[in-house]
Amino acid sequence: MRELEKLASHIKELLKDAKEKNLSPQKVPAWLLKWESPWKGKLRGGELDTKGEEELYQLGIRVRERFPDLFNEEYHPDVYPIKTTQVPRASASAVAFGMGLFSGNGSLGLARHRAFAVTSESRASDITLRFFDCCQTYKDFRKSHEPAVDKLKEPIIAEITSALAKRYEFNFTRQDISSLWFLCKQETTLLDITDQACSLFSPTEVALLEWTDDLEVFMLKGYGKSLNYRMGVPLLKDVIQSMDQAIKAKEDNQGPGSYEKARLRFAHAETVVPFSCLLGLFLEGSDFQRIQKEEPLDFPPKPPKNRSWRGSIVAPFAGNNMLVLYSCPANSSSKYFVRALHNEHPIAMPGCGGTDFCPFEVFKVCMIIFPLLCL
Repeated sequence: MRELEKLASHIKELLKDAKEKNLSPQKVPAWLLKWESPWKGKLRGGELDTKGEEELYQLGIRVRERFPDLFNEEYHPDVYPIKTTQVPRASASAVAFGMGLFSGNGSLGLARHRAFAVTSESRASDITLRFFDCCQTYKDFRKSHEPAVDKLKEPIIAEITSALAKRYEFNFTRQDISSLWFLCKQETTLLDITDQACSLFSPTEVALLEWTDDLEVFMLKGYGKSLNYRMGVPLLKDVIQSMDQAIKAKEDNQGPGSYEKARLRFAHAETVVPFSCLLGLFLEGSDFQRIQKEEPLDFPPKPPKNRSWRGSIVAPFAGNNMLVLYSCPANSSSKYFVRALHNEHPIAMPGCGGTDFCPFEVFKVCMIIFPLLCL
């Protein structure tokens, strides 16, 4: 939160300057007069917020209630394996989710919690959940393209800086605006405060700033470059492998407790976004055909035009993708189907004819369409 500490320091300078200029009190937002960073003095960060804990805990409960036939067995780490990255926030997310998922099924405390295993791979070799850290090609791409992203965002930031400087008669810098926008998002999501930093911006300015965020995610994590999502193929293959194993277990009439029923993975936005792209989610028109040919896609439309690609929807806090395997023995064309859920809602997959319910064999063929690049 060093950025906010620097912002607080500069705000004091701006207020001092306003006082020396005898600026009208009506021009100065009241909250700025006494504002200090809520994270002032905090030496460490990056942990899972209490709101995040609650979100993941409740998600675990909802998943169990939604799929009672999947989670009706005694817990065993081979039946319900939980993997996470070697990042404390991700592992804490897995623990919070597991506490909700298995609540009431143990003997610990009044809530009858139970212990469960959470495992992880080394950061240096985790090509399934931290592929963005293992692919040097991607790291080189990101480093070389970040300046280009900043350049695309610059006119918007400059325009809003000028607008706020006139509105409040403060000598705001572009860095101030970037920091205030960051503060707005932090206050909204973590503190439920919307009448401070966010109130400085007009609805139009908020829409433009959201677009700059979406543009950055699109270019550096999403459809802006095929490399971004091709890295996620090992994760998708891992999912398909688990489904193949589940089908074999059913066909072989294996007994309860002898095979895996749910493969649970916890990672980061840098994992969720590429995985969503591999499934072809949030595309416009013929974009799926274009990414199959590895053609570059147009940037998300700038406001006021509508767009499907929104970072707050693609990868919000506690964002998730679920691929659910169904057995449909009465179906004559296919016995097994895959359903895609994004943030718990069914979502269409372009590679499966624009439906959220796809024959498993079709899913296998249509989803694994990109060669491995970073292995």
